[in-house]
Amino acid sequence: MSFDLERLGRAVAAHGEVVRVLVAHTAGSAPRSAGTSMLVWADGAEGTIGGGALEWQAMAAAREMLAGGPALRRETLALGPALDQCCGGAVRLIWERFVAEALPGALPWARPLGAAGEIPPKVAARASRMRPGAAPVELEGWLIEAAPAEGRALVIWGAGHVGRALAEVVAPLPGFDITLVDISEARLPPALPAGVTARIAEEPAALVPGLPQDGWHLIVTHSHPLDLALCHALLTHGFVQAGLIGSHSKWARFRNRLAALGHSPAEISRIACPIGDPSLGRHPQAIAISVAAALLSGKAAGESAARMGDMTG
Repeated sequence: MSFDLERLGRAVAAHGEVVRVLVAHTAGSAPRSAGTSMLVWADGAEGTIGGGALEWQAMAAAREMLAGGPALRRETLALGPALDQCCGGAVRLIWERFVAEALPGALPWARPLGAAGEIPPKVAARASRMRPGAAPVELEGWLIEAAPAEGRALVIWGAGHVGRALAEVVAPLPGFDITLVDISEARLPPALPAGVTARIAEEPAALVPGLPQDGWHLIVTHSHPLDLALCHALLTHGFVQAGLIGSHSKWARFRNRLAALGHSPAEISRIACPIGDPSLGRHPQAIAISVAAALLSGKAAGESAARMGDMTG
């Protein structure tokens, strides 16, 4: 729902010319909402505007632009007759070709969709009021896009099978700033998913005091003593949601030990354990999918949402 300058900058740095395809407006039933975008370069793409015939046509148009076509294109498509789809709605797409020199310097960003000229007062005023994460606005022949809304801080403690699966599943989702923490570089995956930051710490619990108190945490390390130290540190520091991988018997022992460390039963109960939906099985990807669903439910409902533990079955 915003202009992800960091994502676009990475793509331009890696591929040179990149076309950004934006869903500027929708009417009726459409596969994605206004503000959704994807990036297209000569031999690849990133993101999705809904898949199917709409996306294939958008990518083909983007590659025509990369092959020497115009730097800007606009089109409103009726999804039924134009694309032989059953959605029944319409989408307005805007294609823009970017190179490093064309990247905006700041957000919100207002630019003309035709001949360049002085920014109209109404456009300037609207841009100044645009909140992060707002949908794009077309006004007097100009397009205005907002800065991204601040992502929810999500720390995944442990880069083993489940930690890696969690990072891979959650990373493509908008709205999360993900950090993957482990005790050595050798324990990290060879390549991190785009947008995931790695941190190495011999004593991971020592990182907790420097983290935001409104963060979300998933504890999936290789070590029960390390898990306990992280639970203790997080309960002392503060968090919005926290989940711990493990069995009911493990959590019963942890509850006793955390109580001995001075935490009340109400405080301890804020940590969800076990995590994931047991009906889906214990495969790392199955755990990651069910936990990601719980994260999305909580994110959609705000900080008062049900905890990750509410979907443990």
